[in-house]
Amino acid sequence: MRQAFAWLKKLILGLVAVLLLYQLWLFGWVLWWNWVNPETTRFMSIRLDELRVKDPQAQLKREWSAYGRISAHLKQAIVAAEDAKFVDHEGFDWEGIQHAIEKNQRKGRIVAGGSTISQQLAKNLFLTPAKTSWRKAEEAVITLMLEAVWSKQRILEVYLNVIEWGNGVFGAEAAARHYYGVSAAQLSREQAARLAGMVPSPRFYDRNRNAPGLARKSAIILARMPSAEVP
Repeated sequence: MRQAFAWLKKLILGLVAVLLLYQLWLFGWVLWWNWVNPETTRFMSIRLDELRVKDPQAQLKREWSAYGRISAHLKQAIVAAEDAKFVDHEGFDWEGIQHAIEKNQRKGRIVAGGSTISQQLAKNLFLTPAKTSWRKAEEAVITLMLEAVWSKQRILEVYLNVIEWGNGVFGAEAAARHYYGVSAAQLSREQAARLAGMVPSPRFYDRNRNAPGLARKSAIILARMPSAEVP
């Protein structure tokens, strides 16, 4: 009995050690990417694998664009659409989370997430789309890392460059060229609002660019943009 307890204790300590090492590994990448732009993300790898099932030669469309070379309209549109309190919170919008829970309860299904830009970035960089308790817990830990190490400007810069905007399309530069044939710096208010409206379902809107719902969302985002505070 004592021997079994000793082995169990060693096993638990071993698991804790592995978990701590994993967190340190993640934190190392967070530190590195504060200065060096990410070449790829977990989400990009997942999408590329999916594309290569049909086409082994498939490649992602992506091109890094520095923060100052991304339209101010797009920054406003993304903050207005995804995280109105972005510059003020420390990674989590507790009021937004509560509203999302209440909305989901009314609908009887998950229709709102309440995730901040920081949380979405944590998921995109390191995690999978799987909606599990472990993934949400890890997302929270990485979010705290990002907020502790990166400035709000860096968080938004990386976010705009790595999020999915269509089938194999990642980042603002690739999205601007894919949908409008212009650079990310040249996006108009209307174009920026439309791109921001695509973020929750980018592959759907890539296939259904004239979806009525997208036009309604774009109009709402346009109205909110003047009050959106960006870093």
